[in-house]
Amino acid sequence: MLKQIKNFTRALRAPTAEDREAAYLNGAIDRIDLEYRQRQIDRGMFRKFY
Repeated sequence: MLKQIKNFTRALRAPTAEDREAAYLNGAIDRIDLEYRQRQIDRGMFRKFY
């Protein structure tokens, strides 16, 4: 039952910046696209605080 509760809470939590960055990088089509996405992340695309 504890495992079910952990899975449920994990499903409800918002993705972290690291999760969003990894998903963005995994969507790269080729090496050039991957390098472009890495530069975007290095520039703070997912780390902006408003």
